[in-house]
Amino acid sequence: MPLTVAELARDLRLPVHAGDLARRIGWVHGTELADPTPFLEGGELLLTTGLALDDFDGYVERLVAAGVVGLGFGTGLSHATVPESLMSAAEEAGLALLEVPRKVPFIAISKAVSRALAKDDYAALTRTSEAQRALTRAAVRSDGVAATVRRLGQWVDGWVVLLDAAGVQTHGARVPPPMGPEIARLRAAGGLASAAFEIDGQHVFLQLLGSKARGFLAVGTRSPLDPADRSIVNTAASLLALALAQSDAVDAAQRSLRTAEFRLMLAGHPGPPGPFRVFLTDAPPDGDVFWAEVGGDVVVLASSLDDYIAASSMTTEVAAGYREALRARDARVRTFEDLAGAGLMSRVRDPAAFAQALLRPLDEQTRESLRVWLGQHGQWDPAAARLGVHRHTLRNRIRRAEELLGRSLDSPGARAELWLALNV
Repeated sequence: MPLTVAELARDLRLPVHAGDLARRIGWVHGTELADPTPFLEGGELLLTTGLALDDFDGYVERLVAAGVVGLGFGTGLSHATVPESLMSAAEEAGLALLEVPRKVPFIAISKAVSRALAKDDYAALTRTSEAQRALTRAAVRSDGVAATVRRLGQWVDGWVVLLDAAGVQTHGARVPPPMGPEIARLRAAGGLASAAFEIDGQHVFLQLLGSKARGFLAVGTRSPLDPADRSIVNTAASLLALALAQSDAVDAAQRSLRTAEFRLMLAGHPGPPGPFRVFLTDAPPDGDVFWAEVGGDVVVLASSLDDYIAASSMTTEVAAGYREALRARDARVRTFEDLAGAGLMSRVRDPAAFAQALLRPLDEQTRESLRVWLGQHGQWDPAAARLGVHRHTLRNRIRRAEELLGRSLDSPGARAELWLALNV
């Protein structure tokens, strides 16, 4: 920590005449200007012999306004003692006033402050380096994300939590205060954006993890983070962003493998032991069941599932179950058993032979067009949109189907028989 005015006065045995001695010294500057404020940044201990001073009240006001933490007034040269008017002005303004006798050169004060600052810088550098090594060791563990969050909490005097991209807490023992607006602003900013703000008396530092907003690191402390702590938090944020990016890459690879495995099942490779249903869902399910992403759907193979869009009948064949699930969804029913005629077809002695005989004249394109058109209750525009063709093209296909079948599709009976056959 930087040297305080009181510590400097004690170490150099300088008489104290007024003011707040607890303020910390950021630098030492010697000047005889009546108004040195244009050359100050704040936090300085100013040294002067008062050679050009006559208005001590105005002088002290200017120093306080510039953020000076203290004034060292040299005696034994232009002034034998510290002027009473200067002591009164400093006392009233709360400015620390030290007397610097001639036997104590100004350079001794500069050296003392410089040594203290160098010591603080070295300690901060050492602490930062040790923290970075500790965080790196934590990040390469099997539980790298959780371990990094825990280790960061050991290095900063406060709480640390990790939030996902939606702002929901995933790691950290402390429940953070609501930060919805700040999270929204960082998400909109993108990149490695960060924000520092105060909530309920806590100083919060919030860091966006990665350019794709994979999550947020939040750190809460009683006082604002100093530069060393900020560097430690930035290191943790970079490690967490890398770990989350690697996790995303692993997830993407696993999803690709699942998709490839499912396509092998469609081609005839063995699937899970049956019987099971093939479910179409919006998101991967919880639990130990097989799922894969195919054609924009999440396909799940399980005996039961609470939340789903459509499902096949119980089956042991993945390809047949997948076709049934797709047909159930196209018909806007929950399960294939709910499909009109699915139960009736089970009563036909040889459903496959029945379907094959009826549909033999039609090629695959015409069969699919006919199935979708019947599923849309003969409505041209919805069926054409689902097939991705113009309605005139669909009309031509249906007309050709009538010619090949030798039957009018205006007949409800013909439509029912074709619907049954197409759903075998």
